[in-house]
Amino acid sequence: QLRRAMKLSPDEKRPKELLAEVLYRQDRFEEAAALRREVGPDAVADKLASFKGLRPYETPGDAESTEVQFVQTDPLPVIRARINGGDEVYLLIDTGAAELYLDPEFASSVGAKRFGETTGTYAGGKQAQTGHGRIESLQLGGFTIRNLPVLLLPTRGLPFRPPNGQIDGVLGTSVLYHFFATLDYPGGKLILRRKTEKARATLEAIANSPNTQVIPFWMAGSHFMVAWGRINESEPCLLFADTGLAGGGLTLHESTIKAAGIDLTGLPSFEGIGGGGPVKVTPFTVKRASFGDAVQTDITGMAGAMPPSVEYQHGFRIGGIISHGFFRAYALTFDFEKMRFLLHTGS
Repeated sequence: QLRRAMKLSPDEKRPKELLAEVLYRQDRFEEAAALRREVGPDAVADKLASFKGLRPYETPGDAESTEVQFVQTDPLPVIRARINGGDEVYLLIDTGAAELYLDPEFASSVGAKRFGETTGTYAGGKQAQTGHGRIESLQLGGFTIRNLPVLLLPTRGLPFRPPNGQIDGVLGTSVLYHFFATLDYPGGKLILRRKTEKARATLEAIANSPNTQVIPFWMAGSHFMVAWGRINESEPCLLFADTGLAGGGLTLHESTIKAAGIDLTGLPSFEGIGGGGPVKVTPFTVKRASFGDAVQTDITGMAGAMPPSVEYQHGFRIGGIISHGFFRAYALTFDFEKMRFLLHTGS
């Protein structure tokens, strides 16, 4: 359909951008690079073109799955990993991140290839120059993933680091969607399963459990996973599953806060930190929040953390972000074949 649109309107950029996104998600980087060369930016095109002759996200071996223990679960999950065969480092897990992010200083120390910068938008709408690169390998537990695109942004100053450690990177959605991935918050671990018949049977067993909520989702752009939710008694809206909001379960657009009857008058604010720098946020309490059929009460929200541009960035309305504080009670599985979240309680 997109190729037909390109023929009908050859001067329009949007069909080319969307087709490049389709090809990117299918790991057809060389084809995506040619389209990116037409619509820009050059740094992205150069990064994708550098994969000529390489298979992105190749994961050799016979192991069906691997488990990576959380070093800490709160305020956000942190795991150990190895980049390009080096020493163990700490990575934050955050589905609000697209690819694997690496701290630029750390990326240089492990020999990451670099291809220029673009401007990224982060919490609170703050912008920051974001580098584009490529690494040879990422080791997570018993899996070694080869040929990965990366984004470069300072992470060593993030306040989520474990004792006597620092955050050298952030594990984002693009890595996770190559597997059946589970963030098992109560169990304190990341589980990665290959997309095999055995793993599919396991997911069906989880989905059919009485302790599981099955929530259909859609994905826009590189990582915007959205599903229907409701805040208090307001009308349903689409919420972005971004697990990287430390200290809260929700951040909402101003219009969603108003529709939910939430009054921020007189509430104290504080300065948080996001990918683009300091962000002023105001905590509030949501009496009832639902995501699909999953419901949590008295959830902490953070006004000011959601970038305003996200509301209509993809051509439909996103009313807010649902995050760590909501998912903390579950083992959260991402099924990118059937496009569904599995929110499971119990063992």
